[in-house]
Amino acid sequence: MRSALREFAGSARFAQALTLIAVGLAFSTHAARAMIGWPGLLAALTVLLVLCGLSLVARWRAVEWYGILPLTILVFVGWAAASVIWSEAPGTTLLRVAYLVAFGVLGLYVALMRDTIQIVRAFGDVLRLLLALSIALEVLSGILLDLPIVFLGIAGDIASFGPIQGVFGSRNFLGFVALIALLTFIVEWRTRSVPRGRSIASVVLAALCIVLAGSPVTWIALGASLVALAALYGLRRVPAPSRWRWQLALLATAVVGLVTGWVLRIRIIELLDARGEFDVRLDVWREVSRYLAANPLQGWGWMGRWPDSAPYVWIERAIGRELTSALSAWIDAYFQVGVIGMLLFAALVGVALVRSWLLASNRRSVVYLWPALVLVAVAVTSFAESFALQEGGWLLVVVCAVKAARDMSWRDALAAARGPDPAG
Repeated sequence: MRSALREFAGSARFAQALTLIAVGLAFSTHAARAMIGWPGLLAALTVLLVLCGLSLVARWRAVEWYGILPLTILVFVGWAAASVIWSEAPGTTLLRVAYLVAFGVLGLYVALMRDTIQIVRAFGDVLRLLLALSIALEVLSGILLDLPIVFLGIAGDIASFGPIQGVFGSRNFLGFVALIALLTFIVEWRTRSVPRGRSIASVVLAALCIVLAGSPVTWIALGASLVALAALYGLRRVPAPSRWRWQLALLATAVVGLVTGWVLRIRIIELLDARGEFDVRLDVWREVSRYLAANPLQGWGWMGRWPDSAPYVWIERAIGRELTSALSAWIDAYFQVGVIGMLLFAALVGVALVRSWLLASNRRSVVYLWPALVLVAVAVTSFAESFALQEGGWLLVVVCAVKAARDMSWRDALAAARGPDPAG
């Protein structure tokens, strides 16, 4: 009996099922909280972590444990945990750090147990289902019943072509998920890992969700992702000896593009009809900056999703609306864990992006495009949303960072540079 249980826990099918459940839970936490509340969500998360632990123990010898976690993840999470010391609410901070670690562990499990193409397939299957469910519920609410689905926050605006939010709680998060799905479906299409008809239908579904979400943040991130896709497409066709010159040229072009975008930011905002959203963010960031003056180096203590306590409620009252974040992952990290935490988070995303980009431009397989494109979308979206620090977005960052580190580790590079061990 014990050997049969061990064999089942260590099977590839069990790992595949846990991967699908982990990705599905991470990206549907809003719907889970709406239906079963925080206790139900935490119970489901706990059970899933236990099952992942059993799977890891059963497959212990098959896992290469050396260098499994990038130092950037360890240091950032360690600094967030250390913020318990100076937090105004240490008990809440401890619980929120545990919540961050829980989704990080799920991301680590996914990255360890599945190779990159299997991860792409898992994200593709889950996001296909969630986007289709979102459209179905929006049609039910806005066309068939003409009534809002209050507990999910669905207003039923699909009849007037949006904005819609589906099962994700906000149109910006729907747009973000649809963008990640679009990039995933494109990679699925190019790798021929799913039938052609399903790939085309999936791309259409993701594009439809992006349009109906009407999120200006998503449109900007989509533009950046498509530019990155075009750049990688060109780089992969450049001869390897001269590729580094093109990489430098692209880097210089990216810097010029960022400066130009900053100079023309007002015009771009007007073209996207996003003045209202931009004004709200400016108001939030101004209020946040007032409180940052008190704790600029270490921040107010890690919270992740904003709680109903000071100083977060003070900012909400000043703005006149409920908030779950600072509407920017970079500013949220700055506010909660100080300038040190923001720099550590920037290092985490930046190092992962550089590694993924080099892998995508140098490896032959198309599947290496996925982590690079996803991290570009995450990095750009993080300027206007805090998804990368919460649940599904955090899991996504961990998965991409771990896969990039394992395929391009500085430890392995040092080992190769030292040469074989003479004693061996």
